[in-house]
Amino acid sequence: MAVPKQKTTPSRRGSRRAHLHIRKPKLTECPQCHNPRLPHHACPTCGYYKGRAAISIDTPELPE
Repeated sequence: MAVPKQKTTPSRRGSRRAHLHIRKPKLTECPQCHNPRLPHHACPTCGYYKGRAAISIDTPELPE
């Protein structure tokens, strides 16, 4: 069984993991309500996708 002869240095380990960072999501502007949304997804605010209502958004009733 192969066993490493020496400890892997932090720089070599970091070079190997260079692509494992967290990326922030790319957001686009909704053409209906102008709020940020993910591309190719229905808007979570207004529920529109490609100019038509894709999902229904229920607004919760506020207690008086």
